[in-house]
Amino acid sequence: MTHTTYRKDYQPFSHRITSVDLDFVLDPENTLVRSCLQVEKQSKAATNDLVLNASELTFISLAINGKPVNSSRYTLTDTTLTIHAVPPQCRIDITNSFSPARNTILSGIYMSRGAFMSQCESEGFRRITYWPDRPDVMSVFSVTIHARKDLYPVLLSNGNLVDSGDEPDGMHYAVWKDPFKKPSYLFALVAGDLKDRSEKFTLKNGKEVLLQIWTEERNYERSAHALESLKKAIRWDEERFGLELDLDRFMIVATDDFNFGAMENKGLNIFNSRYVMASPETATDQDYLNIESVVGHEYFHNWTGDRVTLRDWFQLTLKEGLTVFRDQEFSMDMAPDASTRAVLRIQDVRSLRSRQFPEDAGPMAHPIRPDSYEEINNFYTMTVYEKGAEVIRMLQTILGKEGFRKGMDLYIKRHDGNAVTCDDFLSAMSDANRTDLQQFALWYSQAGTPRVAISTQFDAQSHTYTVQASQMIPGTPGQPAKEPMLIPISIGLIDQKGVDLPLTLAGESACQDTTRTLLLTEESMSWTFINIPDRPYISIGRGFSAPVVFDYAYTRDELAFLAKNDSDAFNRAEAMERLCTLALNRMIDEIELGQEPHTEQFLLNAFETILKDESLSPMFRAVALELPSEQDLGQSRAMINPTAIHVARQRLIREIGDYFSQDLAATVAKNKTGGPYSHDAADSGKRMLKNLCMSYWLAGGSSKALLDARSQFDSADNLTDKLAALTMIVNSKSPAKIDVLNAAIKVWANDPLLVNKWITVQTTAVCHEGEMPILERIQQLSQYPAVFSLENPNSVYAMVLSFMTSNPAEFHREDGSGYQYWYDMVTKLDTINPHVASRIARVLNNWRRYDPERAAKMHEALVAVSSIPTLSPHVREVVMKALNNP
Repeated sequence: MTHTTYRKDYQPFSHRITSVDLDFVLDPENTLVRSCLQVEKQSKAATNDLVLNASELTFISLAINGKPVNSSRYTLTDTTLTIHAVPPQCRIDITNSFSPARNTILSGIYMSRGAFMSQCESEGFRRITYWPDRPDVMSVFSVTIHARKDLYPVLLSNGNLVDSGDEPDGMHYAVWKDPFKKPSYLFALVAGDLKDRSEKFTLKNGKEVLLQIWTEERNYERSAHALESLKKAIRWDEERFGLELDLDRFMIVATDDFNFGAMENKGLNIFNSRYVMASPETATDQDYLNIESVVGHEYFHNWTGDRVTLRDWFQLTLKEGLTVFRDQEFSMDMAPDASTRAVLRIQDVRSLRSRQFPEDAGPMAHPIRPDSYEEINNFYTMTVYEKGAEVIRMLQTILGKEGFRKGMDLYIKRHDGNAVTCDDFLSAMSDANRTDLQQFALWYSQAGTPRVAISTQFDAQSHTYTVQASQMIPGTPGQPAKEPMLIPISIGLIDQKGVDLPLTLAGESACQDTTRTLLLTEESMSWTFINIPDRPYISIGRGFSAPVVFDYAYTRDELAFLAKNDSDAFNRAEAMERLCTLALNRMIDEIELGQEPHTEQFLLNAFETILKDESLSPMFRAVALELPSEQDLGQSRAMINPTAIHVARQRLIREIGDYFSQDLAATVAKNKTGGPYSHDAADSGKRMLKNLCMSYWLAGGSSKALLDARSQFDSADNLTDKLAALTMIVNSKSPAKIDVLNAAIKVWANDPLLVNKWITVQTTAVCHEGEMPILERIQQLSQYPAVFSLENPNSVYAMVLSFMTSNPAEFHREDGSGYQYWYDMVTKLDTINPHVASRIARVLNNWRRYDPERAAKMHEALVAVSSIPTLSPHVREVVMKALNNP
């Protein structure tokens, strides 16, 4: 039976735990924990009972004020320890044990490659000791760790190291004290044979701090980029938001076994190794960018998440949406030029549309601040994170950068050291700027992606141009009707020569701004611009000013004009993407009608314009010339037919490759990089454009392109080029694919991150007629423990999730074999790691969008999983909502 938790039912905890001393004796099979809690009853608490959470713990003893108590004084269950008649102020000592080695859920303290690691967000601390495992209980932690020195020479926890030394029988100890109170989800412990890359760093206030990146010794040489990224993040937060590092040291630890990307534990961040390790031979250009971004994200949590934390888990976007926004701003500020900055924005929005928009339209649609949950781990979602970041960005758009900074300053000043809510954040923004944000707050409470219909009218006599906008927010589970929201719409008007016009609204004095942000606050509104000499082209939602769908009936010619002339780089790429989608949807329609699909000349002309425009950076041209993915094309269809989508897209890729064969070859030659590898924007951009053009060229059937790709694979001095060449060859019909795959794994076999990339190349590959279905290849690969492990999340995501989400034509084969594989993986993973299983389960969330034959098979698989009586709450919530919510 599932239990639903509601935001409206929040009550403060009955007691304060002002401080806790934790003493660990580490052993993989049986770790001993002694906890000493200083407890005070809340003045308004109605109960004298203290209820502590627990999971998978072995209770040993309990004492109050130094005196052991018998079992009549407490009630023990599998999930709680309730201590009765607790004095108003007292010390409580608890001893318990648990087994890290048997912890396959990777929540709490667990083993990873012979080291102890921890992950406590959201409810993992209860797997370590008995505790009120909720974010509004904040305490000062002191931690003593004992372990065998030969096996675990490095002992780490939060805060500052205050003592360490040797003990009898080959043991040693370390004592860590965190001077700042924190909730239990920010606790961390690491013990293992690790090597640190250290550097002293001077803050703007003159204080010297120690920065450390801890890895296995084999990975030491690959940790330099992460350290440089950390230094950049610290300096950026000082300069952009006036927030300084508050500890004497800041540490990052890398592990191969981790459910998340990284975790912001106070002063001791723990990272999935893919967001720490980088060298030219083992990390792509995108990996370098991701490392910088994730290191920044987790460091920025030091203030937005750690120093100011959450009252309850419904407020998750308060720290995650805000911090994603901060890491996006950090990455864009690190960009060397406007073009690179624009590309980062384009990529962020494409990810949002591809992954969050479907979530908003699916059975688990929820506001960025949900009102209820059955399993909190199911709400670490694109909605809470990425849509949450867009909501914060809208605030900055509305208030301006200066106004947003004023609001941030007040938020930190008011709430430092406290557990607060989204409403507290909005109040600080409102008060600092003397602005009413009540309507804006609907972004926190209403689910769904708003649609904004735009219509325009030009009056040649009065030289005015009127823009009308009407908003519609679709119904979502539990929210059939919505109120109008505050939506910022940034627009520009472009004359026939491609020049931006100054925008002055009726009733205003002359204005020279060429981009204006209009605030849509009602269901329908209109604005009239004056002094518009001729009918202009309208550029809507510049910079993606709001996470909405703008509906405007652009013609092909208008889109082609914007793709060539829009001064807003985001909308220029957007126009090209719309042109591609328009052309591809027409081809898909033809295939579904049994007709021969054809490529229209207007798209080839637009493609040629951007390909040959040397005034555009290579990086921008690469993102503008990339076709929409099969997943994104599916979202643009009333009914999804994966086969027709795949055939149309592959047909267009081949025709582009054939039509522009000479131009693509010339672009490849022109964008080869010389000299030592650099992941800077200039060289990265050249590689992006070169590899995209080579992939088109090769798909067009050029034997010269195949030779060039093989040569690049053999001679590349960097993973970006080697992996791109490998992918192109594997996606081709060439029998050389077997040879290059074998050559790659011989070199990469001992590196888990590279093995995962090697797997993903195959799971996401194009399957040509006469070739083995991709699923059969996956089932072969999964038999090799050196290649695949169900117990390692990275391995599961590389093989299972990538196949199901990034290869729709193969996963959705008409025989239903993909859905049987989904059932097998969900049910197996649910017994090992329900968190990972629930991510796989979500793949079928939007099953109703598909053609009836596929939808019926998906429904059958969902029903089969739902009938399992031992199903975890993580998976049951996902599956039941998929079945019950339209």
